Amino acid sequence: MTHAHSAPPLSPATLWPRLRAEAESLRKTEPALAAFAKNSILSEENFQGALGRVMAGKLSDAEVDAATIRDLFAAAHRALPGTTDAALYDLISIMENDPAAQDLLTPFLFFKGFHALQSYRVSHWLWGQGRKHLALYFQNRISDLFGVDIHPAASIGRGVMMDHATGIVIGETAVVEDHVLFWHGVTLGGKGTTGGDRHPKVRKGAQLGAGSTILGPIEIGAGARVAAGSVVLDGAPPGVTVAGVPAKIVGKN
Repeated sequence: MTHAHSAPPLSPATLWPRLRAEAESLRKTEPALAAFAKNSILSEENFQGALGRVMAGKLSDAEVDAATIRDLFAAAHRALPGTTDAALYDLISIMENDPAAQDLLTPFLFFKGFHALQSYRVSHWLWGQGRKHLALYFQNRISDLFGVDIHPAASIGRGVMMDHATGIVIGETAVVEDHVLFWHGVTLGGKGTTGGDRHPKVRKGAQLGAGSTILGPIEIGAGARVAAGSVVLDGAPPGVTVAGVPAKIVGKN
């Protein structure tokens, strides 16, 4: 569903200047959001700072204040440079695949799928640092605020889009590679109550339709598509479309 925008193509290097230009335009044209544009973007020196500022405003509560959230975002992005690249490519994926994203400000400030994913990235870093209770605090806040439940131990690549995002569930041992597209209500779940590797592996460029359920340590191959409402129990080879309950191959992409 790739679509064209009037502005030049985005790249990680051009995203921050363009985001600042859009924020400056918003400050001048919408008085009610002028302070928001200034405080969240224009007052920051770089993309990481702006992202931390926006997410702190959403994730902070009476228990963990905004300054602490900003510090955690900054620490995660310093410790794992790929975290910043992942966020940049996530935004680019949204712009390339979601017709509702007519400018960068819209997903950066308002799309909860983007917000959930960036919050998960910090929780994943915390989990890897052994700070598991704080990682689970993030998981809980993401679920409460955005309707998205991602276990901090799950592995998610870059350039991922979660459109609408409500009801997405990603289990502990799930793997999501680069450029995977999610629609709302997708479950990457386990089967039974045993431990170990029990969640799906979704390979590069796969697309998961709204309301689809994928269960167990199975593989959705690169470029495969899962039709809306499908229940996948046996995986999907690369480059095919599967549909139905249970899902069967219905075509090649």
